[in-house]
Amino acid sequence: MASAASPRAVSNSRGAGTRWTAAEIPDQSGRTAVVTGANSGLGYETCRVLAARGAHVVMASRDEGRGLAALGRLRAEGAGELEMLRLDLADLGSVREFAATLGARGRPIDLLVNNAGIGMPGRSLTAQGFESQFGVNHLGHFALTGLLLPLLRRGTGARVVTVSSEAYRDGSIDFDDLHGARVYRPLKAYRQSKFANVLFGLELDRRLRADAVPVASVLAHPGFTSTNLPSSGARGFAGLLLRVGNALVAQPVGRGAASQLRAATAPDVEGGQFFGPGGRSGMYGPPVPLRPGPRATDPDAAARLWEISAELTGVRYSFR
Repeated sequence: MASAASPRAVSNSRGAGTRWTAAEIPDQSGRTAVVTGANSGLGYETCRVLAARGAHVVMASRDEGRGLAALGRLRAEGAGELEMLRLDLADLGSVREFAATLGARGRPIDLLVNNAGIGMPGRSLTAQGFESQFGVNHLGHFALTGLLLPLLRRGTGARVVTVSSEAYRDGSIDFDDLHGARVYRPLKAYRQSKFANVLFGLELDRRLRADAVPVASVLAHPGFTSTNLPSSGARGFAGLLLRVGNALVAQPVGRGAASQLRAATAPDVEGGQFFGPGGRSGMYGPPVPLRPGPRATDPDAAARLWEISAELTGVRYSFR
C-alpha cells in the first residue's frame, strides 16, 4: 500500500540504478532455501524461480492442502527440487515443530525468505494471544529465524531475507498496546507489523556482525504488486481499494518478487541492505537498494522490540 513518503534509492550503492532481472540469478545448485507463505503470490513465485535455478526449496505453508496443490503445480511445470512442510506462523507450537523437523535432518540452510504475511483483518489473536498481524508478520518470523539460525550458520553464504512493505514508512511500534487491546485499527496494526519487520531485519544484521556470524540479514519490499493480500483478511474500504488496485494498476507478481529474489541471490548483496522497486513512487519497477527511513534505523527502538519479541516467543538467539 502506498505511503506519503517515497523510498530513496541509494545512488552510491553498488548495483543501484541497474535494471536487475531474475535472469541474472546465478546457479543455486546445492543450496537449500526455506520460503514461508509459499503456496501463492510472492512466495510461490520465489519458490518457482529458486527451484528452477537448482535450489532445493522447502515450501512452508499454513494450509497443507493448498501447499500440496502448489507443490503439485510447480512439479508439473518441472520447476525443480521442492518439498512442502506445514508451518502456521500464528502458532508458535507449529513454528517449533517445523524448525525441529528441519533440525532433525541436519541439512544446512543457505537461504530463509520470511515472506508470509496477512493484511488488515478484523482484530483476531494467534494461538498464544498475540494480535494476528503482529504475531504472524513479525513474531512468527522472529521465532522461526532464531530457531533455524544453527542451520543457517552452517550454510554457505547464508542469508535471511525479511519481506516488509512500503507501508512500514507510516508505521510505528505501540509498545504500550502491541496487540491492539485498547484501540485496534487494521491498517495501523498492519503498518506496525511491517515496521517491525524492518527494525528486526536491521537489528539482526547488527547482532550477526557484532559476533562475526557468517549470515547476512537483508530486507525487501515488493511495491504495489498483485497478491492475495485482500483475501488474507483486508475488509471494508481498504479491502475494496486493494482488490481494485490489484485488478487495475498493480504490477504482476513476477515483478514484485524481483526485490526479494535480488536480495536472496545477487552476489554483491551485503547484510543490512534493503531492496525495493526503484521506479514510479517507489512502488513499481526493477529492484534497487533503498535507504530506510530514519525511524527504522533507530537502534534503541530495535533493541527494545528485540527483547520484547524474545520474551513473548520464548526464543533466545545464540550468536556464539
